[in-house]
Amino acid sequence: LQLVESGGGLVQSGGSLRLSCTASGFYYTIGWFHRAPGKDRKEIACISSSDDSIYYADSMKGRITISRDNAKNIVYLQMNRLKPEDTGVYYCAADALYGTSFPPQEYEYDYFGQGTQVTVST
Repeated sequence: LQLVESGGGLVQSGGSLRLSCTASGFYYTIGWFHRAPGKDRKEIACISSSDDSIYYADSMKGRITISRDNAKNIVYLQMNRLKPEDTGVYYCAADALYGTSFPPQEYEYDYFGQGTQVTVST
């Protein structure tokens, strides 16, 4: 399975971006992760492919919306009211082999994309 992220870029504080994750095959769950500069990667949202199960981490809840287009095999992450601390690399990941839990723990994701850079200026 291959995952390709797109949609990152430079945005002013308070602005919005929509990230896309295009998957090349089947998955149980796709998650979005954020790695801020100098910090560990953290999961911020995920969505299952089979039903409407959605998870948001508290860190960005209320400012992000995850959605999927099953026909195109794309998962989106809409980010609003962006802050400078949202700067970093955003990765999508797929739990594609076992689908054992929801939301998956980070180690349960089988594939990660290369990431897309988001920079929020003040």
